Amino acid sequence: MGQTAPPFIVFGYGSLIFKPPPHVIEQGNMAHSTCRLHLTVFSEVPGFLKGYVRRFAQKSHDHRGTPENPGRVVTLIHKEDWDNFSGSDAFPDDDIVWGIAYTIDPAYEAEDGYTMETLDIYGVDEHGVDKVKIHNCYVGRNDNPSFVGSEPLDVLGYRIWQSVGPSGRNKDYLYKLAEAVRQLSPNSYDSHLYALEAIVRDLDKKYPDQRPTDFDEAPASLEQGNTVEADEEDD
Repeated sequence: MGQTAPPFIVFGYGSLIFKPPPHVIEQGNMAHSTCRLHLTVFSEVPGFLKGYVRRFAQKSHDHRGTPENPGRVVTLIHKEDWDNFSGSDAFPDDDIVWGIAYTIDPAYEAEDGYTMETLDIYGVDEHGVDKVKIHNCYVGRNDNPSFVGSEPLDVLGYRIWQSVGPSGRNKDYLYKLAEAVRQLSPNSYDSHLYALEAIVRDLDKKYPDQRPTDFDEAPASLEQGNTVEADEEDD
């Protein structure tokens, strides 16, 4: 009798929250012959990680920006690692990341530039905190050539506001992600994400008649700090 592979589960913390990955397995029961159990398969499970932060700290030169003007997308980072190379952070006490755990076809391949880890996903219900075991989560590492580290929120917000790539405007990615996180649970929250959303929406109000690409540089009224920009490496 052949063995059935255990479910392959991936935690979505960025665009996967509002744009699910391909090959999500439909919710139902799956026989696991190794332990002679029937496992309940949930196609999508909202939950959160402990000990991690989600930050707009990765360049996007092929989706939400260009090689000349890369946008920014989120990456998931160990809290301790982020503290070591962020220098300072507007929300130093953040250590929880809300997202969605998907059960998907095991043929799904890992993305380049990410490391696979086994993580625990937590969820809140009326009885307290339930722990769900998650077996594959993409985690950004500082050896990723697209990783840029910490940037001042105002500068980062402007970068997101003015960047456009083949997949659309960088700010639309931010807006969709912020709204998707709000919809996950009454308890879901992300200080970094919501602060950037407020900054970018304020830029929309200040410059309603300009397209993001109308500015080659930040408007003079926007005070800029020092950016931490890693050199772009060839893929």
